Formats: sequence, C-alpha cells, structure tokens
Amino acid sequence: MTTLFISDLHLSAERPDITACFLRFMAQETHAIDALYVLGDLFEMWIGDDEDSPFLQQVKQAFKTLTDAGTPCYFIHGNRDFLIGKRFSRETGIIVLPEHTVVDLYGTPTLILHGDTLCIEDQAYQRYRKKVHNPVIQWLFARLPLSYRIKVGDKFRQSSGKNNQAKSQSIMDVTQAEVIRIMRDANVTQMIHGHTHRPDIHNLNIDGLPAQRIVLGDWYDHGSVLVYDANGYQLETRNFNAPISN
Repeated sequence: MTTLFISDLHLSAERPDITACFLRFMAQETHAIDALYVLGDLFEMWIGDDEDSPFLQQVKQAFKTLTDAGTPCYFIHGNRDFLIGKRFSRETGIIVLPEHTVVDLYGTPTLILHGDTLCIEDQAYQRYRKKVHNPVIQWLFARLPLSYRIKVGDKFRQSSGKNNQAKSQSIMDVTQAEVIRIMRDANVTQMIHGHTHRPDIHNLNIDGLPAQRIVLGDWYDHGSVLVYDANGYQLETRNFNAPISN
C-alpha cells in the first residue's frame, strides 16, 4: 500500500490544464492507497466555503468520490486557502489537520505542514500571516458579501505576485535553524512540506541523528506527487498531456 502527498496545486478556473491533471490523478491513482495528504494551497485562492462554482463542484466531487470509497484524505491549510472550513470538509469528506501534525508513515514519525511557518526571514509575510489568521478578522471577512470577497481575493493575488517578485529567493525559502527547531520540538527526524515550490530531499543532522526534509513541488508546469510506501519514497511528476487510461 502507498500514501500520496501533494501540495501547491493552486487550482483555479483560469488554469484548466492543472485542473485536468488533478482530476486525472484523482481518478487513476487513488484507488488502492492508504491515504492522500494535501499539504496546502490546493487552490489559488479561497474566499469562503459558500463559493460554489462549477469548477469547484468538480474538485469537490473528486474528493467526495475518494472518501466515499473509504480512502482517508487529509488537508493542511496553506497560505492561499487558509479559509477552507467545516462546510468544505463536510462536502468532500476531507479531514482538516492542525498546521503542524505528526503522522506515522510505516513506522517513521513524520512532521507534515504546509511550510510557510518555516520562512521566518520573510518578516513582512509573517506579520501578514498573523493578522489574517486572527479568528476575529476571519469571522468578519466571512460575513462580507461573496462578490466583495471575490474582488478582495483577486486584488490580493495581483499584489502577492508583485511582492514576491521584489523579494530575494533566500528570504522566501525556509530558515534552516527554524526547520531544526521545529523538528526537534516535534521529536521527529523526518519532515514533509510544500510552499516553497522547490521539490527536493534535504539531508540534515539533528542532535547527531540523520534527518530528512522532503519538499513537495508545485503544479504550475506539471503535476508533482510524493509516493511513499513501506520501502521508501520518491518525488514524481505528472505530465499535463498524459493520455487518459481506461
């Protein structure tokens, strides 16, 4: 049996190629697995569980089909979809996990997270993150008209892209000392996260013990999947133009 991890799909109606790759992945690769973990930024933007476009219905149905068949699916909020809530969870069967969660992967305790909390050198982002994760602000935002929230989301996407272009790559990457601190606090020697869009496997040393940090890739140019079983793990890609199998 196998456990699959994905993150940073940034699904949106404007990128049907990504959506098609995701739907093909869900239909063809999730039948006989132990679990599917989605480590944040499933969507390019999430402005509330009450949005229900045909595009979103497709995505929800893909998860509902999976969970109705008895396969558990877990989700950790990303920096783009931290407003996903209980209604989405009910409609899809997805189980929303705390932002830092330790899971047992075939005998190896592993810390899973989106990864934005590791980028502490990006102080402007961390200030923004603290503000938008305030429950009062989220409560107020959820009560704004849907049309207004959509406009706010579109404006945020535009400004976020401009801000990231102005930042150095080192600032937007994880801080090694923070990685080690969080892994030490969680008492693990393995971490899996996304967010940085830099898929790789990093070897570390924590208090004299070998450790690994596995970084998931984004889905901008191709699908990215971590395939993990009792024999090990591998980062794999999925071609957007792959044929649909019967």
